[in-house]
Amino acid sequence: MNLWKLRLNMIATMMLVIAVTTGFLALILSFVGVPLLMLLPIVVLWNLIQWLIGPYLIDYIYRVRPLNEGELPWLEQSVVRLAEKSGLKKAPKIMVSDIPLPNAFAYGSPLTGSRVAVTRGLLKSLNESEVEAVIGHELGHLRHKDVQIMMFLSVLPAIVYWIAYSLYYSGFYSSRSSRDRGDGGLLLLVGMLGMAVYYLLTLLILSFSRSREYYADYHGSTVSEGGPLSLASALVKISDINARVPERAKVSMAGYASFKALLIADPEVGAEIGFGRAYDVRSLEEFAYGEISVSESIVEVLSTHPNVKKRVRNLLELYKTSQA
Repeated sequence: MNLWKLRLNMIATMMLVIAVTTGFLALILSFVGVPLLMLLPIVVLWNLIQWLIGPYLIDYIYRVRPLNEGELPWLEQSVVRLAEKSGLKKAPKIMVSDIPLPNAFAYGSPLTGSRVAVTRGLLKSLNESEVEAVIGHELGHLRHKDVQIMMFLSVLPAIVYWIAYSLYYSGFYSSRSSRDRGDGGLLLLVGMLGMAVYYLLTLLILSFSRSREYYADYHGSTVSEGGPLSLASALVKISDINARVPERAKVSMAGYASFKALLIADPEVGAEIGFGRAYDVRSLEEFAYGEISVSESIVEVLSTHPNVKKRVRNLLELYKTSQA
């Protein structure tokens, strides 16, 4: 994993998102005038409120509760130790999510403080070394301010969407009016352009989100005792279990994907491995260097997370570098 290349890619993507948004807003404001600016504070305020109350929604959807003191001493000790190694001023509050799928996520807001949650399925399916590596990954998100950065970036396409939506429907109703002087058709066209810009921004932000996952993987593999192999093994186990969930169960658990950008792995995407044993370097390589199908590549482009095979490949490269 080339860390500087990854950082430059994230910076470039963020700058591109800001540039595209700024260019579109400049075009719109020059076209329709200042009153449209009234939409901007409304959208920003709405997203800010979502960020502040988001942790409470997450707690409800994922059935999250605080970890009781002394309930899992090894987990408490791991979080404190990893928080110190991650350079965090204070260890996040440990939460437990009562859902069967193995996963973990970091979240929080000024109202709740930082939190890191593990699911019941994760504690049941992974060994302590793998859980610690997953926690390290999540603390990487907190260390890198990913919650705040993704909140900021998500506001930009939201602004473009609501402006495009307003222009499109203004043009639609104007074009049906007998007093229309051709402005309706132009508004429709600009609204459609805005929708195209919105989808472009969405794809860019998805790409940015995938880069953040690689960055958090790097962090988790460097602060945890088990290193890259423990995190790689954890990702493979999670992916394998996700792939084995029956379709009926997936329908009933659809709500778990509501905040899937926060999760260490997309609960809707999995790859059935079938090794049925602990994952050593050889079995991890067998999985990671397998062929990635066209359909898997398409799913990745539309996903918040990289393909798990690519993530494991990067972790194996880190492991080999550390052994050299």
